[in-house]
Amino acid sequence: MWVLLLVLLSGGVIFQNQRLSGYYKQLQPVGGGTYTEGVLGSFTNANPLYATGRVDGAVARLVFAGLFYFDENNQLAGNLAEKYEVNARGTVYTVTLRNGLLWQDGRPLTAEDVAFTYRVIQNPDAKSPLAASWKDIDVKAVDDVTVTFTLPNALSAFPYSMINGIVPKHILADIPMPQLRTADFNTISPVGAGPFMLEIIEVSGATQAERRQTIALAPNERYHLGRPQLNRFVLRTFIDEKTLLDSFRDQELDGVAGLETIPEEFRETRDVQTYNVPLTSAVYTFFNTSQPILKDTAVRRALVRAIDTVAVTRSLNYPVISVRSPLLKDQIGYNPKLIQYSHNIKAANKLLDKSGWKRTGSGARQKDGKTLGFTLTSEDTSEYRQIADALREQWQALGIRVEVVLLSDSELQTTLGAHSYDALLYGVALGVDPDAFAYWHSTQADPRSLSRLNFSEYESSVADSALEAGRTRTDPALRAIKYEPFLKAWRDDAPALGLYQPRFLYITRGQVFGFSPNIYNSGLDRYKNVHNWQIRQEKANKETTE
Repeated sequence: MWVLLLVLLSGGVIFQNQRLSGYYKQLQPVGGGTYTEGVLGSFTNANPLYATGRVDGAVARLVFAGLFYFDENNQLAGNLAEKYEVNARGTVYTVTLRNGLLWQDGRPLTAEDVAFTYRVIQNPDAKSPLAASWKDIDVKAVDDVTVTFTLPNALSAFPYSMINGIVPKHILADIPMPQLRTADFNTISPVGAGPFMLEIIEVSGATQAERRQTIALAPNERYHLGRPQLNRFVLRTFIDEKTLLDSFRDQELDGVAGLETIPEEFRETRDVQTYNVPLTSAVYTFFNTSQPILKDTAVRRALVRAIDTVAVTRSLNYPVISVRSPLLKDQIGYNPKLIQYSHNIKAANKLLDKSGWKRTGSGARQKDGKTLGFTLTSEDTSEYRQIADALREQWQALGIRVEVVLLSDSELQTTLGAHSYDALLYGVALGVDPDAFAYWHSTQADPRSLSRLNFSEYESSVADSALEAGRTRTDPALRAIKYEPFLKAWRDDAPALGLYQPRFLYITRGQVFGFSPNIYNSGLDRYKNVHNWQIRQEKANKETTE
């Protein structure tokens, strides 16, 4: 009887503790576990001086670290760097590194590595796509933790250039610059200072269509912001959306990046989290002003006034922020009084009639025996296809013949390099700073330009002067004043049609604690605090307050 009584009492205590645990314990995120992310694309190069695609950029961001990064509020913050100072003229930036930085192989990371990184970028034999941003800038390592950047002229946007990954001098210094792009370091044995280290790469699939890559990354125990919470980060590449979604459906993935739309089945699934993160980018239709028909300012103005941009973007399945200017609404210098002309079909018809483009019996407009029409080129994605079709429909109602040409990503990049299009539907990254020099200054249309990002081949002496003046001032109020002539010229010359700010779509199965979806400059900004991501939970005592 005594034994039975003891068993009953013990059982009662255990039962009571279990019932009461819900009152003083709760699930809390803890470290550990493997996070597997699926990404569209393929892996070719982890070196941050070359990484440009979705997958390459992801690996580079996870393995390497830059001097600065954008925090949760999209403000520039120190990463490897502790701070920077600028002289009164705005031409010399002095960057101080954190103390005790280490490479993933245990070697010290010093100012010499920083100086080496930017000298490699500047070396024409290295052929880094970042070279245009670092032309004529003198970089010197003053001591182990101090680097100076001397600019030929003041450039207010310069600090935003210091976010690329830093590479190790002790590993790469002996590699000839013409061979750096194909070095084993870039694919087999990258060594960075980022939160994760490359562990293994597996390739499967007998054909190109079936090819998949699995890139496993282990936590960097020497990471300067502390060991990552995850025990492993795995990237899996997919050649198309179908196979990516099949893998997510089979619960092989924790997260998905690179999709444009969410399948209906996942919108109703309770454990699937969807994040629509606005980007500091803008989608425009760029009018190539070197083409005979689009050379006419009146025609371009008519093309702008003919489009109801709200109706065009309504075809997208997510809310968008409209773009009506070469600057975003939150950027310094944006002026709501100097934005592109609003939709007015009557004004559009009048502009074309006055320019001699008369309607024929078929409804098409002609002048001197020529039909008013052009091709609209874009990438072959569901989003751009919808937008292009909506634009074509509205322009054709005005009597303009528009042929939509959709290209694969690789084909489009070739077309962009040659500027071989009439009009281009395309998104460009604007970032936090309002320096739009690369997209609208006449020098950036020159075939000899390193970037040639002036897709409209826009030339305006007024715009050029304003862009040059605005980017060399540090006072925000003064910059805004200097940009006004540019905004007015852009509105009146109509080199492009502003449409909307795109979004970065990220999908997870279950909650990712520490993930910070606010506003990004690129989809890679999702990794800004990846070292704090947690996917596991355990019961722990509730915190109490007195």
